[in-house]
Amino acid sequence: QVQLVESGGGLVQAGGSLRLSCAASGNIFSINAMGWYRQAPGEQRELVASITTGGSTNYAGSVEGRFTISRDNAKNTVYLQMNSLKPEATAVYYCNGHTRRVVNIEGAIYEYDYWGQGTQVTVSS
Repeated sequence: QVQLVESGGGLVQAGGSLRLSCAASGNIFSINAMGWYRQAPGEQRELVASITTGGSTNYAGSVEGRFTISRDNAKNTVYLQMNSLKPEATAVYYCNGHTRRVVNIEGAIYEYDYWGQGTQVTVSS
């Protein structure tokens, strides 16, 4: 099992910045990639950014150049630095831990997603 705890959300004016943190504990060695997702009211949850154990990153087009995902392996923590925030970034942000591994000789894949409880980010115009 893996536990994920987010922090750092809050209210900020448009153009401002916030940094989200996600502290992981438990069987963290099973995690292949960490990410941040967000869900606005009435919308589906969407990927914001992700980072693999090797440090490769991926961003949604709407945040590229303004958001930065990073990880501190010594602290088992992943961060999301959000700059130049826009009102449309208002959502609950969830930390995600993804596990994927081959489980037998036939190549069957086991995948599982761990989620934090979410942290609210509100950007006022």
